[in-house]
Amino acid sequence: MKIKVILLLIVFGTLALVRQNHLPDNFVYAKSIIPDLEVELRYFGVNNFVGDTIDGYHANRLIITKPTAQALKLVQAELQQQNLCLLVYDGYRPQRAVNHFIRWARDLSDTINKQQFYPDVVKRHLFRDGYIASQSGHSRGSTLDLTIIDANTLEPLDMGSPYDFFGKESWVNYTEISENQKHNRRLLQTVMLKHGFRNYPKEWWHFTLRQEPFPDTYFDFEIK
Repeated sequence: MKIKVILLLIVFGTLALVRQNHLPDNFVYAKSIIPDLEVELRYFGVNNFVGDTIDGYHANRLIITKPTAQALKLVQAELQQQNLCLLVYDGYRPQRAVNHFIRWARDLSDTINKQQFYPDVVKRHLFRDGYIASQSGHSRGSTLDLTIIDANTLEPLDMGSPYDFFGKESWVNYTEISENQKHNRRLLQTVMLKHGFRNYPKEWWHFTLRQEPFPDTYFDFEIK
């Protein structure tokens, strides 16, 4: 009897794990394809412009579409030839997370991380200026926020502005930064565009796969 009970527990435990890890077709956990990829999902923690964990983020596990992961693997391999690698801050983002951003943006009294992330932007103008929107390309599963890090120290290269900084300092072609910072931005842009991604000119960290498989679909499954 004890053996039967143990076997049943194993079976149900396995089924629960399968259900937990089930993803929509053509989505993958990025590390299943790029095991050495560094991931720091900023919206799973509090180091972000909201200052809190965002709805739908329950684990530091990067989910993206399979074609995106395959293209990103090529980027990682090329950077490793220079003793560099990628650090990803965000990938697939549930629609409920975007809704969380919208609620936060409408609460003008909540400015806990203003000095760090949007010191020169009036919060009530976040929608007008395009920093917050009702939908995000991230919810289609083929958009990434990332940077380059030193493969030995894991320290990010200096890009001239922090990740998710709201302001012109984050624009790809912003000129009032050092030559080294410009070089680092060019390196990131060059290697990502080479392997099939397009950039967003106002965020040096933001890239979308050109041939994304779900260009018109916004998903809302949770990150677990």
